[in-house]
Order: sequence, then structure tokens, then C-alpha cells
Amino acid sequence: MCVSRIRSVGSKDRCGHDPVKKALIGGIGNVLLGDDGVGPYMIRLLESMYTFDENVEIADLGTPALDLTHRIAGLHSLILVDSVIRSDPHGDDHPGTVLLYRKQDLLQQVPAPRFDPHSPALSECLMTAAMLGACPVNALLVGVVGESYEPGASLSAAVRETVGQAIDAILRELRRLGFAFRKKPVPDEPRIWWSPDHIHV
Repeated sequence: MCVSRIRSVGSKDRCGHDPVKKALIGGIGNVLLGDDGVGPYMIRLLESMYTFDENVEIADLGTPALDLTHRIAGLHSLILVDSVIRSDPHGDDHPGTVLLYRKQDLLQQVPAPRFDPHSPALSECLMTAAMLGACPVNALLVGVVGESYEPGASLSAAVRETVGQAIDAILRELRRLGFAFRKKPVPDEPRIWWSPDHIHV
């Protein structure tokens, strides 16, 4: 049995910018490719279970390219959710492990480290925003190590079991940054049209 863990990768962001305090929580991935769709899956669960202040935007970003720059420029905080690739097939990053990457982790290497299939575009967008003087002060990638990316497949059991832990990581980051949210007394039905057997966290 796979036991999911949460491990923080890198230190906390210490940038001293002072933009308007807005946050974007974005799910990244292709919902038709198994575990690659964990980002949009969690975003829909999150918005079905919680309400957020108007300065927090929740969005399914799909599989973004460099057009992501205009969505993140000028933000105070950016939280992205995506499936990530195992860094070492023989290491501790088993499917379902939650890994937390800070802004400096995403920008520390050129070319960008391949945390997930979309990280090169994410890193380039952060670099572009930085060159424009509009890089988010805080950026966090909540990565879930994937297992299966078969076309038409649902989330693997290992990833489904860790969804609650990843959502908790998102909420802890919002709380740390001072953004308010409230749990709904009765959750809405998640709009997860591609996965009728979705879980309830």
C-alpha cells in the first residue's frame, strides 16, 4: 500500500515586492490524460467545498503555454496544482506523494527543471513576468506525483487518495498569506464532468 507524504522542496519565498494583494489558485493539466488532470480535478473539488474572498480567483488553467504570463503578472500570490514527474524512480517520491515547490525552485535553473510536463512554460512565464517587474511575490506549485497518464483514464488510486492532503496544503498556504476562506456547510456538487466516480474529501 502506498502511503502518501507531504514534503516541502526549498525554502519559503522572501521577495519584498508590494503589489495589490490578489491570489490565483490554478489547476494545470489535461483532464483526458489520467493523473495529468489532477490539477483541474482538485480545483473543482476546492471550489465546491469552500468560498473565498473576492481577491482570490479559482481557475482551471488547462495546459497553458506562454499566454499564462498575463494571468500571473501583478499577482501577490500564485498557487498552482499539477501532476509532477518522479525525480527518482528508486527514491521516495512514490505515486501520490505531494511535493511543494516555491518560486525560487521553479526559477533556479535554466533551462527549467522538469518537475512536470508543464513546468518549462511555467518557469518561462515567471521569468517573463519578472523581467516586466510584475512577478508574483509568492508562488507555490503543489505537485502530486502521478502514476498513469493513459488517454481516457481516471485518476489513479494513489493520486485519488492524496487529493485531501494536497487541498490541505493549498489552504495552509492561503492562511499563511492572509487570504480568507470558509468551508461551505453543505458542499456543492463538483463540476467534474470527465470523472463521474469523483471522491468526496
